[in-house]
Amino acid sequence: MSTDRRADPPRIRKAPNPVLATLTVRTFRRYLLGQLTSNTGTWMQRAAQDLLVLHLTGNSGSAVGLVTALQFLPQTLLGLTGGVLADRYPKRRLLLITQTAMAVQSLVLGILTVTGSVNLPSLYALALALGTATAVDSPARNAFISQLVARERVAAAVSLNAAQFNVARILGPAVAGLTVAAVGTGPVFLINAASYLAVLYGLITIPADESRDPSRPQRGTTRLTDAFRHITATRELLLPITVIACVGTFGLNFQVTISLVAITVFHSGAAAFGYLSAAYAAGSLIGAVLGASGGQLPTARRLVTATVVFGILEAALGLMPDYSTFMALLIPTGFASVTVTTTANALTQLHAAPHLRGRVLSAYFLVLLGGTPIGAPLVGLVSDALGARSTLILGGLLSALSALALSASVGARQPLNRPRNTTAPVGSPLPDTLDSPSGGSSEAPASRSTP
Repeated sequence: MSTDRRADPPRIRKAPNPVLATLTVRTFRRYLLGQLTSNTGTWMQRAAQDLLVLHLTGNSGSAVGLVTALQFLPQTLLGLTGGVLADRYPKRRLLLITQTAMAVQSLVLGILTVTGSVNLPSLYALALALGTATAVDSPARNAFISQLVARERVAAAVSLNAAQFNVARILGPAVAGLTVAAVGTGPVFLINAASYLAVLYGLITIPADESRDPSRPQRGTTRLTDAFRHITATRELLLPITVIACVGTFGLNFQVTISLVAITVFHSGAAAFGYLSAAYAAGSLIGAVLGASGGQLPTARRLVTATVVFGILEAALGLMPDYSTFMALLIPTGFASVTVTTTANALTQLHAAPHLRGRVLSAYFLVLLGGTPIGAPLVGLVSDALGARSTLILGGLLSALSALALSASVGARQPLNRPRNTTAPVGSPLPDTLDSPSGGSSEAPASRSTP
């Protein structure tokens, strides 16, 4: 007797969620959790450090500004040197040294504060020491990500890195406020010192063969000029780096612009300013998480579109009639800003030659952070002359227009739509194209020194 057995329909296998797929990589997951723990401690220290400076100086805003400047000055002066070191030496070994140095800085600051020995000169010196270690740490730490995951997961890994940074940026100051209120500033610095143990544990336990450094050149061959030639000759690098330079200078000055609008336009206090900052950070976190879950490779079109949208939203912020609408619009603005920075970062990671990746990323962070000393004074001048709202309108318009102009200028070198090989190993040479048929997503530098 025969039976009529129909063939089962073929099962359609769903593509794995890119976030979950990336988190299954044990070494990356361990590294990410260490960064989240340490970054939360860092944001706690930043908040407590400002409170300590105000306490020591009788509420001197200029002293707080000087401490911040000393902490970021080495990034401008030594950031490119950090890229050279990242390409010359094994990145894991370099990170062990820099993370240990930063832990020692926090420990010394905590001991001085707890014992009542801290003073303003010691704070200045320790801020400069932290900035110096961070300048060396940033290029190596961001280049290290591409050694922990496969090429197709780099964009998701970069976005997850940005997500943990934004989580830490929200949690850190809140926890610091409660801790300072309960036990003072000194214990906060000691907690931050202890938080580095999570990063060091992750680095130490990563097997050497899983963090191998491909195409690392011999000592003496790591010249900055090679990286600059590589950037200017590679459109896939030139566009994101020049776009982020313009946006970093004109558009990403929210620490200054939000405070100006909160105080001079809405006549609110510190608490209201904190809510505005939290709204912007929340939007950034949402953008980072969704960018990671998208799982698509970043493209030039995505970068330019996100920058134009960000510029329009920032300009619209300057037109908001009241505090509530201003705060509401900060959420999508934060979303757009992190999309810009993560896409630019992932494009840079993917298209930099392996033996030049540290130096290329150091140039990226130099233009991202180095624009602040130029943009912040310009924001102040425009605010004094035209009002705080004008700083947002002009900054947004300049960001959007510069992205369109750079896209037309840099993109004119080669056609935009030839397909890209997405199966090549990380850091392998890519065809001369910025766009892939699938669109793109990426991540921003979730760096301990990047605001």
